[in-house]
Amino acid sequence: MLRPTLIALLSHWWRHPMQLLTLMVGLATATALWSGVQAINAEARASYDQAAGQVTAGSRPTLVSDGAIPQATYIALRRAGYSVSPVIEGTRNGLRLIGIDAFTLPPGDAPADLSAADVQSDFIGAPGLLLAADSTTIPDGLPPVRRVDGIPDGTAYADIGTVQRLLDRPEELTRLIVTGTPSRTAPPLDQIAPDLRRVAPQSGDVGRLTDSFHLNLTAFGLLSFVVGLFIVRGAIGLAFAQRRGVFRTLRALGLPRVTLIGVLSAELLILALIAGTIGIALGWLIAATLLPDVAATLRGLYGAEVQGALSLRPIWWLSGLAVAVLGTALAASLSLWQTARQPLLAPAMSGGGAPEKALRLPLIGAAICAAVSLIAGLVGGGLIAGFLCLGALLLAAALALPPVLSGVLALIARPASGPRAQWFWADARQQLPNLGLALAALLLALAANIGVGTMVSSFRLTFTGWLDQRLAAELYISARDDAQAAEITAYLAPRTDAILPIRSAETQLAGTSAEVFGVADHPTYSENWPLIDEADTVWPRIAAGEAALVNEQLARRENLWPGDTIAIADWQGPIAGVYSDYGNPRGQAMVGLDLFDQLFPNAPATNFGLRLDPANVDALQADLRDRFDLPPDQVTDQTAIKRLSLDIFERTFTVTAALNVLTLGVAALAILTSLLTLATMRLPQLAPVWALGLTRRRLAWLDLARAALLAALTFVAAVPVGLLLAWILLTIVNVEAFGWRLPMHIFPLDWLRLAGLSLLAALIAAAWPAWRLSRTPPAELLKVFAHER
Repeated sequence: MLRPTLIALLSHWWRHPMQLLTLMVGLATATALWSGVQAINAEARASYDQAAGQVTAGSRPTLVSDGAIPQATYIALRRAGYSVSPVIEGTRNGLRLIGIDAFTLPPGDAPADLSAADVQSDFIGAPGLLLAADSTTIPDGLPPVRRVDGIPDGTAYADIGTVQRLLDRPEELTRLIVTGTPSRTAPPLDQIAPDLRRVAPQSGDVGRLTDSFHLNLTAFGLLSFVVGLFIVRGAIGLAFAQRRGVFRTLRALGLPRVTLIGVLSAELLILALIAGTIGIALGWLIAATLLPDVAATLRGLYGAEVQGALSLRPIWWLSGLAVAVLGTALAASLSLWQTARQPLLAPAMSGGGAPEKALRLPLIGAAICAAVSLIAGLVGGGLIAGFLCLGALLLAAALALPPVLSGVLALIARPASGPRAQWFWADARQQLPNLGLALAALLLALAANIGVGTMVSSFRLTFTGWLDQRLAAELYISARDDAQAAEITAYLAPRTDAILPIRSAETQLAGTSAEVFGVADHPTYSENWPLIDEADTVWPRIAAGEAALVNEQLARRENLWPGDTIAIADWQGPIAGVYSDYGNPRGQAMVGLDLFDQLFPNAPATNFGLRLDPANVDALQADLRDRFDLPPDQVTDQTAIKRLSLDIFERTFTVTAALNVLTLGVAALAILTSLLTLATMRLPQLAPVWALGLTRRRLAWLDLARAALLAALTFVAAVPVGLLLAWILLTIVNVEAFGWRLPMHIFPLDWLRLAGLSLLAALIAAAWPAWRLSRTPPAELLKVFAHER
């Protein structure tokens, strides 16, 4: 009996191909958005793992100094019995060069197999050999290049002697990698090289720093998947509703209830696997399109290198299939449960209405979710609690939407007079339970657009103002070494208003790796530097070496605020203020320049900013490049730096904007699916109204008006939800993820554009069902009075 049962059930899809298309499109779209995000995350994490084993990742302990390490120090350490390997890093014509020693570096840390005779001879001999990825552009005037997989874009490896020659830094090293334990007879490190300090490996730091970014992407992918499931739920609900008569006949012919449910489950499993496979292929295309922007974001914000090419990794396509199957099971669970409980003599098709208690029950669930959101926001801590607060808020809003809309429609309908107006409002309320999923999908999409749009626009406005404060100097110079810096400084002294040294050194702050900057005593800092919290007489105390400033990330992470004490190298003193430092995940501190020179006497003095008349910037910039043979990236004006920073900022949120648009599109598809479902289920309600004299065209126009009205009311409900979402993102999630808090700004014009898009999406979705209604043959409407309902 299984074969006739299967044929009878599948015949429904043959007779209703559009329903099958809607189901497949909904599930494939939902799976595509989810699997695309997972593909991006999997590719990024694979790049982190690959980089963790290379010399650039800090996977081994290193020896560093405040400045360059003399090559003689390395030779002394090797002769004393220390297992170290030298590394030199620098940039030439925009290409990052890393010099390594093929003889002392462990084979597993090398970017390629350097043991082959041809590679080793070319790598070490003159003119040398560069190892780089296929996507890396090699400037003219450099040695030959061999393309190697697994090297970050924009980076090239070469022999240490080759890089020293290319950077014009003979006898200099950047750091020493500790490749093993020293010999038993080796003297203590501080006796041989007192200027060196040991830094612990930090192979997992990039992954931990970017966890928030990937969790954010996963949350958007899950939101998009949930919105897509509303389409699947609508299509499955319609198919089950239209086959109630078939189910009843099969049961009457002796088919056991368990067998019927099993065949339906197998049918849904097959459809889920097919649609999931299509969705994974679409997800691949989405991920391949967005991955370059994600790579630029991770490189700009975290310094994490991610390959721009996508690899086929089993983890994300298996998870895509699993999520497609589980999502289909979730969407079909209610229909399967109703079919299992369906009485043998049940009517062939139920009406489209729902009792009032169907709207009261979601209110209870909404209240519970709202309580969970409030508790997670007030009591919980960490990124997971922040996203739990967000998720519970969105779920509460989605559950509360149909009852709230029902109450609003009841208030609007009170002054209505005449049978047509009363029927319109009553019909709109009656359809709310059936349209609830689609309207909830639209609410989630609109709230996400408003919330994330508010966050991004607030960030853009704040970031732009912050750049204007931080980049106060008109020109920024980076010399090759201290000698050239002194020569440039002497040349610039009579030609500029002020020369502001930019000195920095790596150190430990509150037990973590951080940066310390030395700042000059100049009004540029006191008039422009952005402080979010400060004590009295901040800048005089900084100039006198009596206090320090810390960035917001360090202040929030370690709870260090003005009045607290901080230890920097051998100095310990009070914190005079906290400054904003957007885009930097690390801790940072600032001290006066004189104190900095005492704490870090060997720190390079090659970078400085220039204050001068803006009209003279271009001429001086060209003069410096010609006179001192400086490449363009070492003489940069304020405008260029701002342009680069804002470009990184815009690319950072490209993925978020794309997911917002896709989510809104999926929500419009959910509305279309629900309206197509209602178009068939509502015939028993529409036929009597048509018989009383209301034309089919007028009914179609009323359906369009109802769709526009419900979309407009949903948008109004989405505005406070979106603003609350933005507030949680800015004050909870952003602080936990990045360590800084942004002020919240409101952008009503963006809401108006979004309102227009939501109305347009609703009208486009409702146009087809309304057109079908206007073209419904009178015979179909007359059959309603003859058929059992």
